[in-house]
Amino acid sequence: MPRTPDFDTPIVAAPMAGGVSTPELVAAVNQAGGLGFLAAGYTSAAQMGDLVRTTRELTRYPFGVNVFVPGPDRFDPLVLDSYRTRLLPEAERLGTEPGRAHWSDDDYQAKLAALTADPVGYVSFTFNCPAAADIAALRAAGTTVIVTVTSSGEARTAADAGADMLCVQGAEAGGHQGSFDDTQERTTPLLELLATVRAAVEVPLLAAGGIATRGDVRAAVAAGAVAAQVGTALLRTPESGANRTHKDALADARFTSTAVTRAFSGRRARGLANRFLREHGPAAPAAYPHVHYLTGPIRAAAARAADPETLHMWAGTGFRAAAARPAGDIVAELAAGE
Repeated sequence: MPRTPDFDTPIVAAPMAGGVSTPELVAAVNQAGGLGFLAAGYTSAAQMGDLVRTTRELTRYPFGVNVFVPGPDRFDPLVLDSYRTRLLPEAERLGTEPGRAHWSDDDYQAKLAALTADPVGYVSFTFNCPAAADIAALRAAGTTVIVTVTSSGEARTAADAGADMLCVQGAEAGGHQGSFDDTQERTTPLLELLATVRAAVEVPLLAAGGIATRGDVRAAVAAGAVAAQVGTALLRTPESGANRTHKDALADARFTSTAVTRAFSGRRARGLANRFLREHGPAAPAAYPHVHYLTGPIRAAAARAADPETLHMWAGTGFRAAAARPAGDIVAELAAGE
């Protein structure tokens, strides 16, 4: 039987890769009664282990780790070369060069082995459903397994594979869309998607996508979720590892909207609509993680230069509600009245 969640407050901190979900952020969310998550994406298994050990030193409560499920090594070299050529002026302007576009499994098997041998409370998966045997091994180690889904079909697949819970990601979510198949953009709003997934499966659901206020949390719980997963709402907190340019842009009047793009990583992701996204998004190939590695040096240089028009700045549709306040205060406010 699926396990039920055991956290006290219906708030889960979304795992935000690239150094945003720090051990300090996880601990602060845990201390406020929510469930904190580390993001293992773009780390090695050894680096993930270091993050887990640091987090255990900071909190006595259970926490989670999110893992990217690798996709196929499928891309068009000519299209990638064309996109690289397109980005050469961007790189030159910032004093760098595009990176080498390549496939990676994100150290997936090593991470699974580490999390099975030294289990944490929760492990979630994004970009696909892991094999049923991998889910069973984690569950046997005492871990609650969560799979991110963006459709009722994905939800049935994950439930049949043995997932304890599902993270239902609506179209409003910031960052990468967690779809098993990235060929089509997911446009179903969260509350509508929750209703269709609830009708399809009988496992506890987390709600993710644009949740930034107490009202959003209440609406998600009323729609059948056991908790709301928030990411953008925590980006400006002092515990967040987001860079200063990203934090400031969330409150900058220049940036009035978000959009879904492949420009930065080759996979559909929602971020603040800046110049780079608008200019290069239509030309970006569907090649993940190849484009992620191609644009990596450009994005790093943009961060060093504090250039918000070139930097990737993931954000959900509720980004204007993000506040520069301690994470614990934000969790308490979001959960008030629940």
